[in-house]
Amino acid sequence: MCSYAEHSGYFQKKKLFLKDAEKCKKANKTMLFYDSNTGKPLYEAPKGRGWDEFLRESRAHGWPSFRDPEVIWDDVRCLKNGEAVSMAGTHLGHNLPDGKGNRYCINLVSIAGRPIQ
Repeated sequence: MCSYAEHSGYFQKKKLFLKDAEKCKKANKTMLFYDSNTGKPLYEAPKGRGWDEFLRESRAHGWPSFRDPEVIWDDVRCLKNGEAVSMAGTHLGHNLPDGKGNRYCINLVSIAGRPIQ
């Protein structure tokens, strides 16, 4: 079995993501992140914090990092081993709790989908 894990910092090289994030930040709007397989929304960020904190934390950890209020729980679950998956089975990343609570470090390629039309 072969597997691939997105390396730390990968998302920072994706110009379209960074451009979209900057647009949302300037407009003071949240951004939706969609399952790359189903197009269902999985995360909405930032919620309960600002864009600067969301981006700073994501850069510091190397992956887009979401907190509990940013998870759309209708389509996301966290397994006992900490793996975060969509309800459709897409591997998303892992829950790596810290002093602030649950922190979901998520592979950008897993949440780079587009909304269902």
